[in-house]
Amino acid sequence: MSETGTQVWTATVPFADLVRRRKTRVELGGRAVALFLVGERVFALDDECVHKGRSLSRGTLWQGQVVCPGHQWKFDPETGAAEDRDDCQPVHDVRVVDGVVYVAVRPRS
Repeated sequence: MSETGTQVWTATVPFADLVRRRKTRVELGGRAVALFLVGERVFALDDECVHKGRSLSRGTLWQGQVVCPGHQWKFDPETGAAEDRDDCQPVHDVRVVDGVVYVAVRPRS
């Protein structure tokens, strides 16, 4: 783990692994986080859907959105906003350093 300012970052997976799979689940201090590669950008959302608690990492990417496998809710991977709903999925800041994906341990407020 490394710390920058007040944010704690955790090294997760090699970027090359995410390029092959486009999505994966990682654990950050007991919190499940789903990583998604959309275009050239990596996004991180809490893995448990705010709607029914399904694993978003088991869902799909469709037209740049994360689709929950439970009831097909669509989330903007950058903001966590649910399409046509007031719900919002917690998102984490992400950065890639030296080919490794780092994720902020705490979601954005």
